[in-house]
Parts: sequence; structure tokens; C-alpha cells
Amino acid sequence: MSYDEYKMDIPEGEVGEWSVSRFVVDEEDASIGQIQAMFSGHGRYVPAGTYTWLRRNGEVVMSDTPNEIRDHLSFIHQAHGRVLIHGLGLGMCVEACLRKDTVEHVTVVENSPEVIELVGSHLKEKHGDRLEIIEGDAFTWPIPKGTRWDVAWHDIWDDLCTDNLEEMTRLHRRFGSRVGWQGSWGRDFLRDIRRRERRSVRGWG
Repeated sequence: MSYDEYKMDIPEGEVGEWSVSRFVVDEEDASIGQIQAMFSGHGRYVPAGTYTWLRRNGEVVMSDTPNEIRDHLSFIHQAHGRVLIHGLGLGMCVEACLRKDTVEHVTVVENSPEVIELVGSHLKEKHGDRLEIIEGDAFTWPIPKGTRWDVAWHDIWDDLCTDNLEEMTRLHRRFGSRVGWQGSWGRDFLRDIRRRERRSVRGWG
């Protein structure tokens, strides 16, 4: 499949500690990355091309590289009706959802006003009333009484770590009665790591 349809056109810019910019991976860099991925066993190399990333204090939080796009495809394929997203990031999930005729409306909850200014303002201009962006915390923002969503996606973490599993469980419980389907970024992957860690501790190999 082609991942080009998921690439973002967010304008480059900087607000506070956050920035959006383009970066280029040339053929040589891609070849080196592929070799490293083969030896590491992770398979998360970046093909040659031009990409966009969101950084905080110079550290990458999200990009529109193929490996990151794949992390969200299970959610994108599920998206329909009314959708709730925790964490705006580059807005890739928002864009992918709103391109689908089966998606009526997307609500995004993002705790960083800088990210909302950098990314959210651009998306609101494009999508208008089909998109609602709320500045708030996924764990504490007041859910409007009687509100339900068909699909929810929780993506508030900067990187994948098994420590995230507890917060994922909290969010799934908080919104369990409010959504038809919900998922969290990397949850299955982290659960698998946790199971292997426990087997190792027990001496099961």
C-alpha cells in the first residue's frame, strides 16, 4: 500500500516548546536505516522521502513516516460515525478520519494549547464544523452528559513504554460505556512485551 495519502500538509512553524517542520530521508539514509532495522529485528526503518514531524524541545513526538502510520491503521479502519481522539499530534488520524464518508464528526481532546495553535487551527480551517478541538486532559475533562461516540482512540503518550499500560486501562474504563469501540496507541504491542517480561521472570523463557 501507499502511505503518501496519509502525509500531512501542516505548515511549518514554532510555538513555545513545540515545532512542526519537514525532514528529508535520502536513499543512502534509507539504506542504512533498513540494514539497522534488519539487525535490530524491529523493522521500523524510514524509506527515502520527505516527511513532517512534530517536536517538543527538539525531541520527536510524532511523524508521518510509514511505521508511525501503521501504528494507527487499526483505528483508522474502525473509524465511523462520531469519533473521539485523545491527543492531536500532527493531526494525521484526524485527517484520515475526516476523509472517510462514514465519519460524521471528530472530537479531539488535546492538553497543549501550543499544539492546538500549530496543528489544530490548520485542521479547523480545512474541516470546519465536522471537527471539534477541546483543550483538556484526557483523564479529567468533563464529558458532556449523554454524549456517546462510535469509536475512540487514545494517543497521549510521547513514546511506547509498558508504564503506559496502567493509564491506557484507566482511559478504557473511563470511556467504556461511552464508545462502541476503543483502542490505544501501541496497547497490543506493550501487552505482548509485558507478557514476555512476566514469562522471563517466572523462568518460562
